[in-house]
Amino acid sequence: MSNVTSLRKGPQVDEWQLRVDLAAAFRLAAMMEMHEAVANHFSLAVSPDGKKFLMNPRWVHFSRIRASDLLLLDADDPDTMKRPDAPDLTAWCIHGALHAKAPQARCAIHLHPHYATAIASLADPEVRPIEQNTARFYNRIAYDSGFEGMADSMDEGARLASVLGNKSTMMMGNHGVLTVGTTVAEAFDAMYFLERACRTLVLAYSTGQKLNVLNSATAEQTAREWENYGPMAEAHFAELKKLLDARDPSYAD
Repeated sequence: MSNVTSLRKGPQVDEWQLRVDLAAAFRLAAMMEMHEAVANHFSLAVSPDGKKFLMNPRWVHFSRIRASDLLLLDADDPDTMKRPDAPDLTAWCIHGALHAKAPQARCAIHLHPHYATAIASLADPEVRPIEQNTARFYNRIAYDSGFEGMADSMDEGARLASVLGNKSTMMMGNHGVLTVGTTVAEAFDAMYFLERACRTLVLAYSTGQKLNVLNSATAEQTAREWENYGPMAEAHFAELKKLLDARDPSYAD
């Protein structure tokens, strides 16, 4: 990209760090086997209004993405899909709408991970609070049941942004999941724990026994206690980046 060199130093150095963090998230998703071929997309706002954002290029495997590969897009640019380096259409429709209409979605991570997607595909996709990780999401998930095929229109992106509302997690029925946050670390940590929560729920369902669901007061208290652990997300992501640095630091190139 033509603007990459200028981002390495000078007044835009923070934007380069955003590139590095987002590239790390792609590598980590691949390392944790949460990726799906060359599909799925992450995005990260770089402007105060959130409308200018970074996103992965079309059809590049997560395990190969580098900071310098990321596209710099503008949610208000109607010519984005006419360019030779245009992003994937569904990525543009979903993430373009999110950055235009959901200011809390500074970082948006959309995946089809095994367990969370399995729960999202049930007739009743509720993430029931049966232990700490599932309780983290109590009353904090938006549920979308309007899937009608791939999100290949701006109207569909706007609909999804509306369903998300002021929540930071969405179970996308018959599709996948979405987490958003103010930082890459926050959105990635939420995705990590959502997948673990859904794994526990799938395993509990598989026993055939009745779930021992927490009462609403305990579930809400646990969710609020998770919110007090907000700084843990940054520490978690920093530790994961150290693992990447030891394994393959090329994500930061």
